This record gives sequence, structure tokens and C-alpha cells, in this order.
Amino acid sequence: MEAFISSALAVPGLHAAPVCMAPALHWGSGCSAKQMRVASQPRRGRFSLRLQPQHCVEPLCPAQQALGLVPRGFSPNSNSSAESLDRLYPTVGSTKPPRKRTTSQCKSEPPLLRTSKRTIYTAGRPPWYNEHGTQSKEAFVIGLGGGSASGKTTVATMIIEALDVPWVVLLSMDSFYKVLTKQQQEQAASNDFNFDHPDAFDFDLIIATLKKLKQGKSVKIPIYDFTTHSRKKEWKTLYGANVIIFEGIMAFADKELLKLLDLKIFVDTDSDIRLVRRLRRDISERGRDIEGVIKQYNKFVKPAFDQYIQPTMRLADIVVPRGSGNTVAIDLIVQHVHSQLEERELSVRAALASAHQCHPLPQTLSVLKSTPQVRGMHTIIRNKETSRDEFIFYSKRLMRLLIEHALSFLPFQSCTVQTPQGQDYEGRTYSGKQITGVSILRAGETMEPALRAVCKDVRIGTILIQTNCNTGEPELHYLRLPKDISEDHVILMDCTVSTGAAAMMAVRVLLDHDVPEDKIFLLSLLMAEMGVHSVAYAFPRVKIITTAVDKKVNDLFRIIPGIGNFGDRYFGTDAPPDWSDDEDALST
Repeated sequence: MEAFISSALAVPGLHAAPVCMAPALHWGSGCSAKQMRVASQPRRGRFSLRLQPQHCVEPLCPAQQALGLVPRGFSPNSNSSAESLDRLYPTVGSTKPPRKRTTSQCKSEPPLLRTSKRTIYTAGRPPWYNEHGTQSKEAFVIGLGGGSASGKTTVATMIIEALDVPWVVLLSMDSFYKVLTKQQQEQAASNDFNFDHPDAFDFDLIIATLKKLKQGKSVKIPIYDFTTHSRKKEWKTLYGANVIIFEGIMAFADKELLKLLDLKIFVDTDSDIRLVRRLRRDISERGRDIEGVIKQYNKFVKPAFDQYIQPTMRLADIVVPRGSGNTVAIDLIVQHVHSQLEERELSVRAALASAHQCHPLPQTLSVLKSTPQVRGMHTIIRNKETSRDEFIFYSKRLMRLLIEHALSFLPFQSCTVQTPQGQDYEGRTYSGKQITGVSILRAGETMEPALRAVCKDVRIGTILIQTNCNTGEPELHYLRLPKDISEDHVILMDCTVSTGAAAMMAVRVLLDHDVPEDKIFLLSLLMAEMGVHSVAYAFPRVKIITTAVDKKVNDLFRIIPGIGNFGDRYFGTDAPPDWSDDEDALST
């Protein structure tokens, strides 16, 4: 038996007492004040509410609710008013410890900084893979369904803000309308095309996109223009989701799509309010006239809601009445998502430090021949008394030699050219499409000039990885990769690698952008054996190239004997006391 509780009566003044677990809670109409005490028969995996009225509240009609009027009998200063809205889950007992934060960022700090061209995250994404380099758990997907203009996007935005984690992706079903034929375009222009029918959506593309996002892959999303009823030529790229919020009117209309949703939420809003919102939106944002909007609503929107959308409410795990106005419901949803994120937390660096030791160095490793010249340059840059100018000069020389050595592992094919003397010369030419360099900031960017010096018109990308000072784990903060990088040979550059945690994260990012593993070359001036083993074990087809390999890493993950903090010696800055050789950027 499912308990249906009037959304008009589910206002401050009613106390919800959970009885047992349920997959779905529904608030609907048709319940009087005398029917407030409702209890269902206990069943495994289900949950009912026992509602106890604390004082009489006169419900408002939809028009009064839209105007923001307060119900008669409602006291805003009563103690129960703030905590007695609809409950989605059992209240947390006092013995349960408070949930851990999923990031080190506090709510007073913004999760990202926006500039005119870039978005830089100020709270990083922790590892989403294990020491084997594979994804341990898929991203958590929340499906948000409901009628047109029910407030799905607003609810999604509120969930994202309350989650307080930067790596959340909002995916709208509106981006996946099918490309219209010329005849359908004409029908759409005269408001005679049904955009509220399941056939209007490209479900194959939606399912393929969600599957890739769940697997941690980078995806391209079409951009739909509601003014011209067509897809734009540009696409937007989404990547790095720990949580995916997928919202749309037909979010629960496909069986295969339902299998991808970990949590299904239906936003239930009165039809009168939805019509008012749709009128305001379509007229102000999409350039429609009021007659056309009403015609489309009566002809397509309302019948589609009754036939296709409202019946899917029974498939939802949670039904949220009043949309964004139900802040208690949203808070409880956020608590549930946080618990799911905690289950996905991993400790990668500690696992790397205890694995793959006492093994011979892998065959994928290539160390620059230790000639007297190379040994002499290492002597200079390892010497703590070396001046900054000399450190920079000899580091650049080593970088140039390292990159020239790395280029010899690229694929080449035979070719014949004619010399100025008119003679044929049997030579070799690069057989790939192009070479792209990707530097792990900040020390890795010091290798970019050497790469540009030997590779004409090379494209450069950047990845910012920092260590969380609380967890000791690497975190991804920012990336900018060239388009179509999946077809390139990628030279991944970092000056020092100790445990390999940052290098593994960077490789994982490239793999998530469909770069083949055997087309990735990891270059570093100095590596520890631990880092070599970690990368080679997780990614056995990645080519590892360095000028030297040191045997030890101390308890602070610093290479012994090492080179010191390369970034600070190169840029002339002071190293923090807890720096690691895996990344020279400051810890978060």
C-alpha cells in the first residue's frame, strides 16, 4: 500500500514520522486532514510515513501558491515550521556520526573560478580509478523527470549547489531532440510539431552518451536552438563526472535509459503553475507568441503529460511536490548522494606505495644513455649549491635530449625524396597524424619550449593535478586538451615522478578522452622505481622515457637521492614543507 499525501497539506504544521524503508514516496492529492494518519503494511524494502497533524492548515489553491501567499493557520515562527516538510528518508539517529565531506572545500568558497575563456576548479576531483588504473565504480546518475516547466532544471541546480562538489555534470534531455526534416521544420514554425512525444527525442544518442559518462569518458553534447528548432554546428564537451544529473520530460520513458539511472526523482508541480511558467519562458526566452504557446500546450503538451509523463511517476524512487520550493526534500536527496560519493572514495597513493616493489624494471621503460655528458648535467642540477640560472640552463639541455630520444619511438615509414642533385634518397617519415604535447602543471610546462623547438607546430594541452593536504591523494583541478586529441601521439610531460600517482591520473584523463594507450609517451627528467612500476603495471602499453631512475622514495614521497622540488628551483619559489615529487604545484 502506498501512502498518498496531499501536497497542499504537506506544509509546515505536519510532522512526518518514518516507519520503514520504501523505494518511492509519493505526495498527491485526495487526502483530507482527517486522513493524515496513514500507515502502510510493512514490506521488505518499502517505507511509509505516519503523519501527525500538529495544527490545522488551510490549503492554498495553485494560483495562491504561485503568488507566494501563506496558508491560513501557518505560523512562520513555530518550531515545527522549518523541519516538518515532507520526509524522503528516515531521520538520522543521534548515534550516527555526521557524514564526512567529500572534498576539502568549505561552502564559503566557490567551487570554480570563471574567466572569459576558462573554467578553473578550486576543488579537485579525487581519483576515480584504483591502483590498476581502472575505474572502480561508475558515476552516480540521478534522473529528474516531470512535466514541462515543472522546475526540473531548478531542482537540479539546487542539488548541485548543495552537493558542494565541483565534479557534477548536468545533462539536459532538451539537447537531444532529433534533427527535423524540412516538412517538420515547417510544422514546428507553425506550432504544429509535437516536441512532447517520445519520438521527438534521439534516445539512442542519449543512452550512448550516458553510458560513456558513467564510464568516466569524455563526451560531446549537441546544442539545440529552440528559436530555429535545429541543432547548432557547435558541440559542447562534458567530462569528469562523479555525479550526473539527467533531466527531461521523458527521462523515464525508455527501458534501456531507466537501467542507467541510479536514483529516479519525479518533480510534481501543479498544471496551472507549469502553464504560467511555460508561457513566461517561451515568450521571453524563445521568441514565441502567446497564441502559439497556448495552442501548442492544449494540442501537444497537456495530452503528452497525461499519456506519457504522469504515468512514469510510479517508476520514480522519490516524488518531490512543489519542485524547488521543497527544500527539505532536496536536502535529503543531497544527503543520500553524499553517502554514495563516500562509497566511491579511494586511496590510491597508499596502494601504490606498497605494490609492485622488488620487481625488475618494465620493458616499456627507456632510460637515456648515461653518457659522461648526461651524468655531468645530472651532477649540476642535483647539486643543492647550483644557482638558479645554471639549474635552468642544464635542465633545458637535458629536456632537449630527452625529447629527441623520445621522438625516436614514434612510428616511421619509408619514403623516397629527390635531392637537389636530382638523386633519389631512401628516407623515413613520421607515419602518424600529428604529435600533441600535454604538460602536467606546473613543472611539466618547463618542458614545452624544448618540445616546440623540435616539433614544428606542435599542439599543447595542460593538466593541473595537486595533492590534497588532508587525504594525501592527487586531485584533478583543471584540464585543457586540444580537439580531436584521440587521433594523436601524445607526449605527456612531468619533470619528476615519485609514486606515479599524478602521472597515473594524467594518463587516465587521456584514456578517458579516447587516446589509445599505446600512443601515450610519459616523459620525465627523473623517476623513482616506484613510479615506474606503478605506471607500467596500470598501463602496460604506455611508453615511459626518462633520463634517470632513482631507487628510493622516502615517507614523504620524495625521490632519494632526488633533485629537490623541481618547480621551486626552476621558478625561484619556496617549497611548502609537505611537497611531493609527484607534482610541484602547491597542495590544496
